[in-house]
Amino acid sequence: MAVKKVNVTINGIEVQVPEDYTVLLAAREAGIDIPTLCYLKDINEVAACRLCVCEAEVNGRPMRNLPTACVLKVEDGMVVRTDTERVRKAVKMNLELLLANHNRECLSCDRNQTCELQKLCHEMGVESTRFEGEMRSLCYDDLSPSIVRDSSKCVLCGRCVSACDKLQNIAVLEFVNRGVNTKVAPGFGYSIRDTDCIYCGQCINMCPVAAIKEKTHIPQVWAAIQDPKKHVVVQTAPAVRAALGEEFGVKMGKAVTGKMVSALKRLGFDKVFDTNFSADLTIMEEGYDFINRVKNNGTLPMITSCSPGWIRYCEEFYPEFIPNLSTCKSPQQMFGAVAKSYYAKKAGIKPKDIVCVSIMPCTAKKAECARPEMQVDGHRDVDYVLTTRELARMIREARIIFDKLPESDPDPILGEGSGAGVIFGATGGVMEAALRTVADVLTGKDLKDIDYKAIRGIENFKQASVKLPIGGKNVEVKVGVVSSIRAAEQVLNQIEEGKLDLHFLEVMACPGGCVHGGGQPHVSAKDRIDQEVRSERAKVLYSEDKRLPHRKSHENEEIKALYEEYFKEPNSPISHKYLHTKYAEHFIYMPDVTDRV
Repeated sequence: MAVKKVNVTINGIEVQVPEDYTVLLAAREAGIDIPTLCYLKDINEVAACRLCVCEAEVNGRPMRNLPTACVLKVEDGMVVRTDTERVRKAVKMNLELLLANHNRECLSCDRNQTCELQKLCHEMGVESTRFEGEMRSLCYDDLSPSIVRDSSKCVLCGRCVSACDKLQNIAVLEFVNRGVNTKVAPGFGYSIRDTDCIYCGQCINMCPVAAIKEKTHIPQVWAAIQDPKKHVVVQTAPAVRAALGEEFGVKMGKAVTGKMVSALKRLGFDKVFDTNFSADLTIMEEGYDFINRVKNNGTLPMITSCSPGWIRYCEEFYPEFIPNLSTCKSPQQMFGAVAKSYYAKKAGIKPKDIVCVSIMPCTAKKAECARPEMQVDGHRDVDYVLTTRELARMIREARIIFDKLPESDPDPILGEGSGAGVIFGATGGVMEAALRTVADVLTGKDLKDIDYKAIRGIENFKQASVKLPIGGKNVEVKVGVVSSIRAAEQVLNQIEEGKLDLHFLEVMACPGGCVHGGGQPHVSAKDRIDQEVRSERAKVLYSEDKRLPHRKSHENEEIKALYEEYFKEPNSPISHKYLHTKYAEHFIYMPDVTDRV
């Protein structure tokens, strides 16, 4: 059914828009930018910052005071002005009020030059504030392995609160206290470490300032690189190449794989490898695990274990599904285990002298590498994790001109990846990669129709079925793909209630998958209106998939060599030692009052 349209005039420009639009969206249609700070389309539309005020008339009658454009619905014949002296003065005053109790040490701030508050002040000509008073109290919570909270930077916009609640349904963050003492924090003064936080980092993605950020491993990585006794190897996740360029002015939706590899080599890493390799390895182990479960009446649906945010959520909220989880480690952890065993042996280096660094789009990966079970023979699989943003900071610190870099390839042994490995970074990619290999193994054929488009796209839940020969008969294998914890909760409930029948389920904690992970480059609320971030970044991965010589994990020549020389076959005893793990019900430790931050 077509949505009725209405005529609105904004700053003298007539525009026709759907009647369910707000003035803010209508202004964008008219090519007019209204400033916002608290606004996130469909997530946080609360008119808290009052930077989007305007003057409006309906039927020739001026509206009382200055309404906020982000929540003001359009009406036919409405006349709006955002460029009057009264509006400009109001916006500037509201910016000054925000600055009055904000930590203004911008030069040393992680968000310097990407801060939305800083940008608005520059655009509106606000260089200082007339309102001086008590500053917001400092609470610097860096106790968790992944996320740091700095209350002195908070502007009370509520974007992180809404992201945690509406996107993920976790609701770790909330507004506490009242009046001038209001702050955003976990309840009862607890650290993020001691809550149900899954460390997905969507709160960081949505924060307009630096009130919440990742816990950095940059100093440790620099120290390792500069230690002549250490052999430092680095792996890069598929989604990183789809977004790193944005940090250096490259248009969203363009791969920068070759330049990224060159940058890592110039930073001083001894070997630059690719997580696509271990993504292919994951498919070999997970694919055969799935085949064994289906043939031998194992626990179904089998659920992927690549997303550490999802794993933590499952352990905390749905422990009854732990038997459904694939026992495979994530590609990140598999890579580290292989680097300190197979690669160490081939290179003639002692495992204790190898430092494994991961470049990930995900903040939860920092917590994952710190899990006590993620080690073999006393050697941690992965030592340090850098987000895409942290890698960009290191490149800048090293004074490398990114757009001048040549194209380079990853180093051999652990550097080859198939198209199946690349698409891991998009929601549905793990499932599609698995089906490409599982279908070939079960049919004994090199199938050509391998684009499973039914499970692509940014919808929170997708399902499909494919007929495969299992146990001497064609079986309709039903698969599902879900991204975001809120959507995962709904799917798990349907499975428990017997309303949804699946054989195989992919779960990613972040909406859209890793391309929208909590460690990816910041995108302003304004830019989120103009472009679909998840789709644009995912296109990069599907384009990479098409151009690679091998598009199936089992065709990867380095994977073949790994099995021939070391693991023998998927799910072998030695592969279980290095590539598989166990998960268990996890209870949150709630400290007493003296442990609160």
